[in-house]
Order: sequence, then structure tokens, then C-alpha cells
Amino acid sequence: MGALTGVKVLDLSRVLAAPLAAQTLADLGADVIKIERPGSGDEGRSYGPPFLADRDGRSTGTAAFFLACNRGKKSVTVDHATPEGQDIVRRLASQSDVLLENFRAGTLAKYGLDAASLRALNPRLVYCSVTGFGQDGPYAQRPGYDGVFQAMGGVMCANGHPDEPMKIGISMVDILTGQNAAIAILAALRHRDQVSGEGQFIDMALLDCGVAALSHFAMNYLVSGEVPQRRGNGGFGGVPSQAFECSDGMVFIVAGNDKQFTALCQALDRAAWAADPRFDHPGGRVVHREPLLALLRGRLCEHPVAHWLALLDAADVPASPVNELPQVFENPQVRHRGLLVTTDHPEAGPLPLLASPLRLSATPVVDYPAPPTLGQHSREVLRERLQFTDRDLDALAARHVI
Repeated sequence: MGALTGVKVLDLSRVLAAPLAAQTLADLGADVIKIERPGSGDEGRSYGPPFLADRDGRSTGTAAFFLACNRGKKSVTVDHATPEGQDIVRRLASQSDVLLENFRAGTLAKYGLDAASLRALNPRLVYCSVTGFGQDGPYAQRPGYDGVFQAMGGVMCANGHPDEPMKIGISMVDILTGQNAAIAILAALRHRDQVSGEGQFIDMALLDCGVAALSHFAMNYLVSGEVPQRRGNGGFGGVPSQAFECSDGMVFIVAGNDKQFTALCQALDRAAWAADPRFDHPGGRVVHREPLLALLRGRLCEHPVAHWLALLDAADVPASPVNELPQVFENPQVRHRGLLVTTDHPEAGPLPLLASPLRLSATPVVDYPAPPTLGQHSREVLRERLQFTDRDLDALAARHVI
């Protein structure tokens, strides 16, 4: 029994942000049906290489990208551009608690699958629409991808070197939007069940989530009026909060308060730095950031990462090696926390997956069904949910409706 056991979700979304939200609901025990286009499916299936190999080493045509955000779902192929396909989606929506979609604003209204139409059939439906710019405003009809929102929403004004803005390598705005969408859906379900008895419409925009993610970085600007400078591998809190080159790699050190800074100086055998009037208080270390970093760089490059980590750990100074992915999954704490799990994929056999970070004591996430193959559950779901017969299903398949 998961926390969301009994909640029925209809996932009409594709690519990343909204599929991630639906995957979170599936992790928590919801029954998630993913609606895909017959023949091609979610376009995220093609976002490779790499592509998953089957047991014989041949490509399945399913990209690792798709596997990252669709576990725990049942795949049903339906062509919603056909009247029969629209009817199938409506009937499934009439039985659902939640619907997610990420078509451009207004697109699904052409098929009678918009929030107003479906909520008229099922007033308890929580309808979550994820778009780039939201349902209204001058940019509502614009297309956009994660990098666009990192640029427009200010993420790139925080990330990179002083004169070189950089996109965060992973699709961070998509990921944050997926998490925020899941939060909004859970809030809407609670309001329905505890207050109103009815669902509601959720308008999630990637631009909104990108701007909101600026958090304290934006607040510093709003309070001071000063545009913060990008700080490369440095942080935006106390100083130092920075990656440093050692003789054989890099270490990231955060010493945000006086106690930690003093301990850092002692671990580096440079106790006098903590008594320097430029550096003996947090504000001074911010103002005199560059000379302090120059001293730290000169000292830390003298020895390897392991040497400094042993001293910093003993001194209780927060620090870490800058790991590549192999080292991430070899980390003993990552192993202990079980952040890598294995499931059985119908084509590939054992499939490694990232575990959910959600840790609930009474309803833990313990089940990780593999991401589905295209249309894997079409007949099963349509038989059970809508009472289609095999003859009905054969006829729909012949007409390419499913």
C-alpha cells in the first residue's frame, strides 16, 4: 500500500516535466495510465542515444531519457485526433482523479479534451496543465525548452563565470516543474477530499518555476538593488563556498560561519588567517573574497584531494570531492541510502534506476515497476476500465485508433 493507493492518474504528457510529476505519483502508489500516440509514442522515447539494449544486445529503440521519467506507468496507445480516440480518453478521464497534459495552451480544446470539457464530465477531476509560459499572457503560445527558460527566467544569470553565462547541464527547470506540479496536484487532491468535494485546474508554467527557483539569489537583488555577480564554482552564501583545485582533482569546501572558517584554517595549518581582520567575520570574508580565495587556492593545490578530505572531515568542515558519475554511485552514503535500484524490464531484463528520494515511514516507496514498452498495457487497461472485448480492440487496432 502506497500513500496514493487508489488514486487514478491519466497521463497525456510527454518528454520530461509533466511525465516526472506523473512518475512521482506512481512512486507513491497511484495507478498511472500513460496515453501515447500509436506507432511512435512519447517523443521522449527517441531522445537518444543512448538507447536501452535488449537481452541480446540489440537496441530496443527506447531512449534512456524516457526511462528516467516513466517508471511505474501503464502505456496505452490512443490516437486522440480521432473521434473514437477522444471518446476513449473522455471515458478514462471520467474515472480518473488526476489528468496531466503538456500540450501548448488551447490545443486540447480542439478535441474536447480541455479542462472545462473533462471537468464537466467529472467535477472531481484535478486537471494539471504544464506549459512553457502558462495559459495566458503575451508569450502563452510560444514554444520553449528548458534552456530557453534557464535563460529567460534568470537561472543563467546565477550560473557560470562572471562574463560567461552557462546553462545548467541537466534540465533543471523541467525537473523543478515536475516536482512543483506533483506538489500542486497533492494539494488539489487534499482540498477536494477535505474541503470542496471537487477538483480544480492547475496551470503550471516552466517560466514560473524557473523564476521561483532563484530564491535567495533573487532576494539578494530585491533587497539590495545590486545585480549579483556569477561566481563560477563558488556559492552564494558565506565565503568560502567554492570548488578548489588540489594536486590530483577538485574538492568543494563550505565554511560559512566563523567556527567552520576557524576550523578550516587550522586544518590547513594556517590558523593566522582566521585572526586576519579582513577574514575574522562573515561580512569581511565576503568583501575580501578574492584575496581569501587566492590564499586558499595556493594552499590546497599543494596536496591531493584525499589528504585534505581526511583533515577537513576530522575538523568537521563540510567538504566533498567533486565526483564524476562513477564515483557518485560508488559513494558509501549513496549506497547505504539505496539511491540506485534495479527492476526487471520486459525487453532488457535487469534495469538500473534512480530511486525515489521520498522517504515515508508508514508508506515507503518500495516498488519500482519498469517503464512500459509502447502500448504494453493497451488491451489490459481498455478491457478492465472500459469493458472492451477482444473483438472491439481488434477493430480499433485495425483502424489505428489504438
